[in-house]
Amino acid sequence: MASANPDKVAEIAELMADVAEILPRPADIPDVVEDQDTLVGNARLKAVAIATATGMPAIADDTGLEIDALDGAPGVYTARFAGENATYADNVAKTLQVLDGVPTSERTARFRTVAILGYPDGREIIAEGVVEGHIALEASGADGFGYDPIFVPSESGGLTFAQMSSTDKHAISHRGRAFRSLKAQLAES
Repeated sequence: MASANPDKVAEIAELMADVAEILPRPADIPDVVEDQDTLVGNARLKAVAIATATGMPAIADDTGLEIDALDGAPGVYTARFAGENATYADNVAKTLQVLDGVPTSERTARFRTVAILGYPDGREIIAEGVVEGHIALEASGADGFGYDPIFVPSESGGLTFAQMSSTDKHAISHRGRAFRSLKAQLAES
């Protein structure tokens, strides 16, 4: 696993449990600087770095929250929307602050995840998952992580990701869709 984010690693391990054993990124491998301007570019950087360092296939992903009222921002800057060392709470607070006064009908957004399985020989499998929704007026729910308390998927009946069980979330989430696509491509190859 290229990610060192324990929440993301746990979620991906759960999604991939029936096809692969997910090993954590070795502690001696430093973070990969995500300096690309696309989700694919950042995911590829991480997959290549970890596959090269370990000699094993590596799974990497990058996720962006695209808010229409912000012209697609934060996008590739989703994890650091409120600053370089922002916490989940900081990012949620900034999102709600910049959207203050924007009516629900104009708070449309989507989560996009790109997942890459990179092999040490340079081969790769790329998958993408998208979920449409909107940004809630306030945070609600206690489960999940990141923007889950304020993202309301169109298919959730009005619940935020943080109000859903992990099973229900995985069934419709961007990450769930990306990793189901990755698993399907693995089965074909």
